[in-house]
Parts: sequence; structure tokens; C-alpha cells
Amino acid sequence: MPLAAIATKNTRFDRRLAELLAHAAEVFCAKGYEGASMRDLARASGMSLAGLYHYCDSKEELLYLIQRHAFTTIMARLRVRLVNVTGAEARLRVFILNHLEYFLAEQPAMKVLSHEAEVLTDARGAAVAALKRDYYKTAKSLVDDLKRTHTLQLDSRIAVLSLFGMMNWIYTWHHPRTDADAAQLAKQMGDIFLGGIQNSKNGKTAHGTKSSQNSKSTPDSRAKLKLVVSRKIGPRQPRKV
Repeated sequence: MPLAAIATKNTRFDRRLAELLAHAAEVFCAKGYEGASMRDLARASGMSLAGLYHYCDSKEELLYLIQRHAFTTIMARLRVRLVNVTGAEARLRVFILNHLEYFLAEQPAMKVLSHEAEVLTDARGAAVAALKRDYYKTAKSLVDDLKRTHTLQLDSRIAVLSLFGMMNWIYTWHHPRTDADAAQLAKQMGDIFLGGIQNSKNGKTAHGTKSSQNSKSTPDSRAKLKLVVSRKIGPRQPRKV
């Protein structure tokens, strides 16, 4: 569901807010959160500054609404798509396709989520962090199902964060005119990811050593996981220059 179709109640306020969020995502994408002003946001939305404040009290609220909408929408779509899908591998492929379809359709929002992950604070930041954790846990449960089905020996955390790392940065290189569409990308990324983790069936890494799946996590590794999940849905990478 595009940002422009966010409204679930068929009211003028909801429709106008949906349009506002779509324009705000484009402004934050182009200018960055710090570089965008409320006047920029109002101008892009075709409304007065006073009119903008009728829908939100600050640009931080707009950023929060964009991020909340992204995660609630992608999770809602995923639940529907998984209802009649059986098989651990098939369900994981649905997850990959659902993620890529949404974020290729909403590249400005995807860039905002990636670059402005640490802006939100207090209750808004906590609310978005909770949504991100739920999304991460969903992905981990799908990987865990695959592990049980195929008797794989791997660290689910590393596998999931590696998958997000592969998917989340497509906005830095994907060009609709020359690159594959979401379905083709999902197939190829799914093949790469599943082919890689299924090589761990015998509990060996590329260097012939045992997987660290059963090793105890250290306080440092737990702290790093908490930091990654609380900020975004994948590991941070350098911004494209």
C-alpha cells in the first residue's frame, strides 16, 4: 500500500494526511530531516503553514508517522500473504518478496527509514523501535523454521541481519529501467540467501569450522544486537556519496 493510500477511513482528513505523508517522505529524502523545514513540507504539500499544523505538531511527528506506517503496512501485508503458504522455504521467500515490493514502491520512505533511524526519541522512538523488533522477530522465526526443517546449523541472528543487509540497501543502486523488478529480485536474493544458509547443514563454515550457533552470546554481542534492532531493521552501512 503506497503512502498515498494510507487512509483506512474515507474522510477528507485521512486522505489529506496520506498525501501529506507522501510529500513529507519525498522532502526528507531530498533534504534530509535536519535540512527540511516545516515551510518546505507545507510548500511541497500545497498547503499553508497553518494548514500543515492542523495535521501535525512538528516535523518529528511527520517522521514518526512515516516510519510507523511503513512497518505496520509491511507487517499487515505479510500476515495476509502468509495465511495460505506452507513450507519453511516458501514462507521465507514470501517475506523477501513482501519486503522488496514495498520498499521498491516506496523508495523515498525507505531512504528516510535508513538515514533517519536515530532521530526519533522518547515515546515515538520507543514505539517505532517496538515495531522494528516485531519485524525482526518475524524474520527470525521464519529462519528458525527453516533451520528445524532442514536441520541447519547456523546463527539465526547473523542470518537474519545478513538478509536485511542485502535487501535494505537496494535504493542505493536499483534503477527501474535497467534492473529487475521486485519479483525477479526476490527470486534471485532468495536463491542467494537460501543457497548460502543451506550449506550450513553439516554445521561447517566456509573454513571448515563448526558453526557458532550453540555458543553462548557475550554481553557485548547482546548489546550490539539490541542497538541494531532498536535503531533499524538491518546493519548500518555508509551513506552513498
